[in-house]
Amino acid sequence: MKATGIVRRIDDLGRVVIPKEIRRTMRIREGEPLEIFVDREGEVILKKYSPIGELSEFAQEYADALAEETNHGVFILDRDVIIAVSGVPRKIFMDKQISNDAERVMEERRVTVINGKGSNSFCQGVGNVEGYSFSSSVLAPIIVEGDPIGVVVISGKDEREELGDLEMKLANTAALFLAKQMEQ
Repeated sequence: MKATGIVRRIDDLGRVVIPKEIRRTMRIREGEPLEIFVDREGEVILKKYSPIGELSEFAQEYADALAEETNHGVFILDRDVIIAVSGVPRKIFMDKQISNDAERVMEERRVTVINGKGSNSFCQGVGNVEGYSFSSSVLAPIIVEGDPIGVVVISGKDEREELGDLEMKLANTAALFLAKQMEQ
């Protein structure tokens, strides 16, 4: 565990303030849920809660089926990282931080198509670091009870291929289906 050098006191209601620098670095927003763990040594651990993370196995199976049928790269993102990858090498993309573009799609709550350079901009650093690029990507937000909790991404692997209405409908259907699973 990494020490920060920051010490906070518990107030009379049992609250502890998480410093702004840590919230910014960890991308913790006001009102965002945190899980609380206690380890064997008595340390209290706070972890960002990912509701869609609970469906990660199911999301992976859905991504596998969609990638197999479409021959595209399929990614499922929560609010912070990629939690399911299919149709492309998993080790390159799995657990990578999502980009501001993916966050914007969640906040705008609408399906978006990105064509040409930058179509892999749903994930930070992959295009430059790994040399992996897509011709086109469709991003569909996963919305549960009015709150965006993730994104389904379908990306074309062929350099000349631009994704269109069919892929938009497939990504949106996947997002709606995963949202329904979360509501159960």
